[in-house]
Amino acid sequence: MAVPTLKAFGVTPVGDERIVRAGNVVTCAGVSAGIDLGMWLAGQIAGEARAKAIQLAIEYDPQPPFDSGHLSKASASTKAAATALLSKELVKPAALKATTLLLWDQAIRAVRSR
Repeated sequence: MAVPTLKAFGVTPVGDERIVRAGNVVTCAGVSAGIDLGMWLAGQIAGEARAKAIQLAIEYDPQPPFDSGHLSKASASTKAAATALLSKELVKPAALKATTLLLWDQAIRAVRSR
């Protein structure tokens, strides 16, 4: 749900992919996607068989109790509730300060590069 916010930082967001690779940078979407990214990296580095063995060794068998983990699956009321939760966090002073500093830094770099 924060994908549109990324545009303010000069990022080209990809909304429907859990893992995105752009050159030598790889990112993932969502908190639990970090485990998926780790598994993907294990497969890239050591091969699929090793990644599968690691997955079994750590017993990573995701079975979420709810199926609302993507905008395409969530109900309108769940989307509204999530938006309200995120909005509350984004207006906290620390979050506003961090966002402002990032945007200011980006603006300064843009002016200097002219």
